[in-house]
Amino acid sequence: MIKVGFIGTGVMGGALARAVRKKIPGEALYLSNVPSSVSEALAAELGAKSADNIVVSAECKYIVLAVKPNMIRTVIAQIAPVLKQRKDRFIVVSVAAGITVQTVKEEFGFELPVIRIMPNTPALVGGGVILSAFDSDSVNEKDEFLSLLSEAGYCEDVGEKMIETAGTLTGCGPAFAFVIMQALADGAVAIGVDRKHAVKYAELTMAGAAKLALESGKHPEQLKDEVCSPGGSTIEGVTAMENAAVRAAMIEAVKASYEKNLKLGKK
Repeated sequence: MIKVGFIGTGVMGGALARAVRKKIPGEALYLSNVPSSVSEALAAELGAKSADNIVVSAECKYIVLAVKPNMIRTVIAQIAPVLKQRKDRFIVVSVAAGITVQTVKEEFGFELPVIRIMPNTPALVGGGVILSAFDSDSVNEKDEFLSLLSEAGYCEDVGEKMIETAGTLTGCGPAFAFVIMQALADGAVAIGVDRKHAVKYAELTMAGAAKLALESGKHPEQLKDEVCSPGGSTIEGVTAMENAAVRAAMIEAVKASYEKNLKLGKK
C-alpha cells in the first residue's frame, strides 16, 4: 500500500490531498499542518490520518512539502534527520514556488530522490494543471506519482526549466483570469445587468471559451476572428481592449510573476 503524506494542508495542499484520497485508502493518507486543527479537520473529512511532520516523514513513501517558499527550509531542517535514518524507499515532493530540485537536495544535505511540482488552484475542482520535474533518482516513479495526482487535473512532466517558465503561467494564471472575469462582470453591470447574473455569465463565458479552444484545436487568434464580424460590436470591443493595452498588460503580468518566482528561489 502506497502511503502519501502532506506537510501543509492549506488551499493547495488540501486540494492535492483530496485528489490523492480518490486513489488511495484513507489509512494510507497522512496529513500534517500548523495549526493542527486544519489538518485534523481535513483528515476527518477524508477519513485520513492526522499526524505531525515527524510521523509523515517516517511513515510515507511520498512526502509532499506543500508549504510556502519561506517555510520550506525550516521544515526540511526538522525532517532531515528522520529521512536520513530511513532504509526504505521514500521520495520528497516539493510544491514551493521558485525552489529548484537542486536547492531542496542541498538543504537536506544528503542525496535523496526529489520531485518538484507546480499545481494551480483549479485543482480544487479537478480542473488544475500540475506540472512536474523529476530528478534521476525519482524518475522511475513518474507514472505512479502522476497517477496519484490525476484526479486533480491535467498532469505533465515538463522538466525543471519548463516548470520555472510554464509554471508561472499555470500557477499564477488563474488569478489573472479571475481579474478578467471580474472586469467582464463589471462591464456588464455598467450596461445594466444585475451583479449576480453578470458574474455568472462572465464565468460561463470564460469557461466556454476555454473549452472551445481546447477541444477545437484552433489558435486563439482564429477563434477571436470567428467572433468578430466586419464592422460589428465585438471588433469594436476588441479595439477598445487594444487601445487600453490589455494584451500588453497580461504579458507584463506573466513576466512580473516569473521574476518574482526567481527572487523567491534565491532567498
